[in-house]
Amino acid sequence: MEDLKYKIAVSLIPGIGDISAKKLIAHCGGAEAVFKEKKSKLLKIPGFGEKVVKSIQSAKVMERAEEEVEFIAKNDIKPLYYLDKEYPQRLLHCEDGPIILYSKGNVDWNAQKMVSFVGTRMATVKGKAICEKLIDELKTHNATIVSGLAYGIDITAHQAALKAGLPTIGILACGLDEVYPKPHTQTAEKMLKDGGIATDYLSKTTILPINFAERNRIVAGLSDAVVVVESSAKGGSLITADLANGYNRDVFAVPGRIDDSQSVGCNRLIKTNKAALIESAKDIEYILGWEKTTKKRSKASQQKQLFVDLNTEEQQLVDAFNGEESIAVDELCLKASMPMSKTTSLLLNLEFKGVVRSLPGKMYQRI
Repeated sequence: MEDLKYKIAVSLIPGIGDISAKKLIAHCGGAEAVFKEKKSKLLKIPGFGEKVVKSIQSAKVMERAEEEVEFIAKNDIKPLYYLDKEYPQRLLHCEDGPIILYSKGNVDWNAQKMVSFVGTRMATVKGKAICEKLIDELKTHNATIVSGLAYGIDITAHQAALKAGLPTIGILACGLDEVYPKPHTQTAEKMLKDGGIATDYLSKTTILPINFAERNRIVAGLSDAVVVVESSAKGGSLITADLANGYNRDVFAVPGRIDDSQSVGCNRLIKTNKAALIESAKDIEYILGWEKTTKKRSKASQQKQLFVDLNTEEQQLVDAFNGEESIAVDELCLKASMPMSKTTSLLLNLEFKGVVRSLPGKMYQRI
């Protein structure tokens, strides 16, 4: 718990966001080292001036961190530090991914297939029905459904996932000392059995409009794809779609009538090539390369790989997967001891040979 105190404290330093905090931790050699570093050395770090250094050495930061450690221990909360093995690997590849993610429930953060559903809080009956249909169609993939537990499409997605027997994760814009909005508390409790709720906010956090926009980066980065079901001309779902595009995630949008106010956002995403038009889960399967595999097909695929002719470097790269289902390209470089240019070239050849498959977020999967 002593180590956790320092990890939380780094996230509390005024004037430092997730990106700067990671740079600070890397420079000092760890979270605890940040608070034990001499002022003179901290001031030499590019971008860290007198005001920030003073905040680092403030007793208030550490006191608040200690208070949160107590809250975590009393409420069965699991903190995930960005360098922990269980930390969501998809978020790890987002530059502004949270330093710490706080969660409750039974969550597989690195599930093979994850899809985020977002949309307007003023969802129509038709919009909700489409959302439910798409999620029901994802049952064959046992996909984890991610959303923000808000009114409208968000809560519809969570409830549809529960009905379909799929894991579902709600990302909150407040601490885990409450569920917002309160009417969704019962649904959140049901989600804890297979899935859960999570946030990067501490307890006693004041709920502000900006919290929801910041929360959306987790919704966008946590999944392989984002589906926008309904959206007006402006709204949080469009922010999430933009963030997803920035993270190199696939974005899908449900089209609507040109005179429908709740379809303006979706239609614009499609029109500007920021989202693919979606009619059914088959569109997700096709673009993400998901296939319904049986044991028979899987065995045939493995037999096929035995006869694929690989050169020495290609085999070296394949061996670097070391049994992992998916792995980031930069990690492959390290494990295979190859430069990025050589690794990407070989991966392209391996894709053509049907040995590997590219995934969103610069991840690769051995077939």
